[in-house]
Amino acid sequence: MYTSFLTDKEIATLVDTIQTAEDLTSGEIRVHIDSTTLDHNAKVAWDVFRSLNMDQTKERNAVLFHVNFEQKYLTIIGDEGIHRKVRQAFWDQLHDEITTGFANSKYCEALQNAILKTGHELKKYFPIKGENKNELPNEISFS
Repeated sequence: MYTSFLTDKEIATLVDTIQTAEDLTSGEIRVHIDSTTLDHNAKVAWDVFRSLNMDQTKERNAVLFHVNFEQKYLTIIGDEGIHRKVRQAFWDQLHDEITTGFANSKYCEALQNAILKTGHELKKYFPIKGENKNELPNEISFS
């Protein structure tokens, strides 16, 4: 399933950006584009987080960007390992930057910047030690 907000090329660019960000850290980053949910977006985001096994990483350091363009809704979820270390102000600022980008129709750019900032933030608390095993796929998921 695809979205009218991102081209195939932009989706591929986001996958590459996730890989680049994850090359900085042992943390995991996913993006999920939801075009089916009409309400309860935050609850659905948590359900997606669990269904993608993001709560199963070794250090509990996965981050999900759950985007519903049609509903103009964005949820950022950091698993318990990262949530204990990163201040809420970081997530709030990131949310504001993304939604400002979306308001200016810069969907891919806003997500790219957020993914890279997340990678740098995760690096502070979850640096690479030895082999950097990719615990979760990097592709964008859709519903």
